Amino acid sequence: MFSVGKAFALHLCLVPGTSAPSRLAVSQDVYSGGSVQLWSDYLNVHLHPKSIYVIRQYMHDGDCGCLEAFGQGESLLQDPGCVEELEDRLHFYVEECDYLQGFQVLCDLHNGFSGVGAKVTELLCDEYSGKGILTWGLTPATSNPGASLNYHSSAILAAVLDTLTAPYRLCSSRGSMMHLAEMLNFSGRKVVAAWASVPFPALRGCSLPDTLCAYQDVPWKLLSSCREQKVSRCFAQSVVLRGIGRESHTSSSPGKPPPSPLHACESTEQALQHYLHTVFPGAFSTSHVLEQPCITLPPYPQFFSPLLSRQGFLLDKPPSYSSPAVESIPVLAALQSSPVLHTLLYGLYKDLQKLNTRRWASFFSAGVEQEDFQEALQELRTLSECYETGLEADESEDEADSD
Repeated sequence: MFSVGKAFALHLCLVPGTSAPSRLAVSQDVYSGGSVQLWSDYLNVHLHPKSIYVIRQYMHDGDCGCLEAFGQGESLLQDPGCVEELEDRLHFYVEECDYLQGFQVLCDLHNGFSGVGAKVTELLCDEYSGKGILTWGLTPATSNPGASLNYHSSAILAAVLDTLTAPYRLCSSRGSMMHLAEMLNFSGRKVVAAWASVPFPALRGCSLPDTLCAYQDVPWKLLSSCREQKVSRCFAQSVVLRGIGRESHTSSSPGKPPPSPLHACESTEQALQHYLHTVFPGAFSTSHVLEQPCITLPPYPQFFSPLLSRQGFLLDKPPSYSSPAVESIPVLAALQSSPVLHTLLYGLYKDLQKLNTRRWASFFSAGVEQEDFQEALQELRTLSECYETGLEADESEDEADSD
C-alpha cells in the first residue's frame, strides 16, 4: 500500500507444512469471502523462495502433528539445522539492506508459534542488538462483531498494521522504528495496546475538527484482547491518521470566529495533535497525518456499509443505485501504553495462576519446565504492575489479601 524501499523492508515467513500443495495465486473465492483453505490463498504477490521457511516437522491441518505448544516451537529453534536455515535466509535479506532499521516479528500467541516467535526474537537480539524489534502478538477473534471470517478480521488487522508502521517505513519519514520503540517503552512498560477506527468515520466534505468534535469519546476501538473497552488516560501514544487531505483541517467561514479551538488550528496535523493533548493531558503523544488512504481493492474483502462512498467517507443516506465497491478508506490507528494493559496483563496472570498444571501434561512435556512457568508467571505480574495507577494498585492489594 505504501512505497517501501529495500532499506526498510525485511520479510521472512515461517510456516508449518501442509498436506496440500502450496499455492501463491489468489482464489476468486477470496474476493467474496468464500472458502479459503491455505494461508497462501490470501496472497496477491509472488514470494521469493528465501522469504519462506517451511517447518516440515508439523502440519497446520489435521487432528495430530500440529504445532500447538510453546515448548514445541521453542525446541525447533534449538535445532542447529533449523537455526542455520533461518540465519541463511535472514542474512540474505540483511545484506540487501542499505539502511536496516530493525525487525517486525508477527506470530500467533495461542499455539506453538509463540515459542518460535520467542526464540526468533532472542536470535535477533543477539545478532542485531542495536536494531529495533517490534513483536506483534496475534490471536483468533474472541468475539463476533460482524467479521466472522478470519479473512475479514485479518484484513482489518492488516490495514491497522500497515497504518501504524507507515511513519517509519516511508522514505520521507523523519522517524525510525527504534524511535517508536523508545518512545513507548519506558519505565518497564514493554507492551502496548492497539486501537483503530477502520474506516475513520468522516463525513464527505467535513473537516477533521468537525469530525472529532462530533464524538464525545475517542472514535476508535480497542483491538487487543481486553475486556475494558474505554480508555480514559495513557502514558504515551503514537497515532496515525491517513486518508484525510490537508485541506480538511478547517471548514470555518472567513471573518467568523472558529467554533472550537480545533477549528482554529492551521493544519490537519495541528488539529490532531491539539485533540490528543486535550483528550489525554499529560501523555507523551506523537501524531502523523498521511494523505494516502488505505487501499481496499481486491483481494480486500468488501464488508463495508452501503453508507460509505467509493473513497470510504460517510454518506448522508444510502445511494439510490447499487453501492459501488469501496476502493479506499481513511484509517485512524494508535499504539498506546495505558492503564488498560494492567487489566489485560493482571487478568491473564490471575487466570494462569488458577490453572491446574497437572491437567496440562502435554504442554510441559513439550519442553517447558514447571520452574520456568512459575518464573514467567511472576514476570507477568511484575509487568502488569508497571501499568498501575493508584486505583489499580489498591485493587491489586485487595485481591492479594483475599488470595
